[in-house]
Amino acid sequence: MFTLTTASSHSQEIKRSRFLAIAGPVADEQAAKDFIAEHSAADANHNCWAWRMGQNYRFNDDGEPSGTAGKPILQAIDGQELDCVVVVVTRWFGGVLLGSGGLIRAYGGTAALCLQAAEKIKIVPMTSVGIEVQFSDLALLKARLAASPGTSITAEQFISTGAVLTLNIPTANADDILQMVTDLTSGRAMIDRS
Repeated sequence: MFTLTTASSHSQEIKRSRFLAIAGPVADEQAAKDFIAEHSAADANHNCWAWRMGQNYRFNDDGEPSGTAGKPILQAIDGQELDCVVVVVTRWFGGVLLGSGGLIRAYGGTAALCLQAAEKIKIVPMTSVGIEVQFSDLALLKARLAASPGTSITAEQFISTGAVLTLNIPTANADDILQMVTDLTSGRAMIDRS
């Protein structure tokens, strides 16, 4: 799965109607609602939209015939294997009726072109882990963790015997990284995966 790094837009004219798609990455449903509110044009005839976050998704036809706008936008998101993404496609009516098939192609196509042009990044599932480590192991452990791709220390709290580190590690590599921690500290590190 991929998501967008920043917002992107694409506009095109189809039979005198102007279509503008704006897509962006979102972290949760409230962020998607805020994005839709921010990018809906008050002077437009329709502001149709769709978003997906994992198994959660929503779409809206905003007055267009049912199934001709929001669903094709969602299909454009899914067709490019994107997640945590919202797309708003705004239409200024140009006087020519497009029909159901024309609307589906116009909304879905404008969204797809916008998403194709957007800069994407692979989504890497992460796991948060706590590690209590002694002072004698701390410097070497931090150096090794820094050299592990995708791994970051998100918090460090010093205690009387050493430090408690909070790590963010790629879920796919979690077992290997934690085994490295155990080996490096000869089993002295206390690991909390909860």
